[in-house]
Amino acid sequence: MTDFPITVFHNPACGTSRNVLAMVEAAGYRPEVVEYLQAGWTLDQLGALFAEAGITPREALREKEAVAAEFGLLAADVSDATILAAMVEHPVLVNRPMVRTPKGAAICRPSERVFDLLERTPDSFVKEDGEVVRLR
Repeated sequence: MTDFPITVFHNPACGTSRNVLAMVEAAGYRPEVVEYLQAGWTLDQLGALFAEAGITPREALREKEAVAAEFGLLAADVSDATILAAMVEHPVLVNRPMVRTPKGAAICRPSERVFDLLERTPDSFVKEDGEVVRLR
């Protein structure tokens, strides 16, 4: 266990998620990686994570997923409880990547947002598409 535990709720098929994980590792951390599409979510877990991030289930909803439209989750009158239940049933509906550290939790889109959650950062980072992120 580290003094600064980091959990990355990760989808390895997502470039943003891969960049976030690499950014955390480039900063010298060894995060706990949860592949949430395989592990799934619980209502309590998502509720706590969203509360910590200060977001609603609607704000965490990955609207691009076909399942979101199929289940009518994009309508303005859909309740948070309905969205949460759908996220538990279909983990892909949670926007990614989510990161939790002692500094809080957030959806790290864009990927550079992860640096706000870390105690230390690398001087720079090169994303997998070649974009250079300078931090100092």
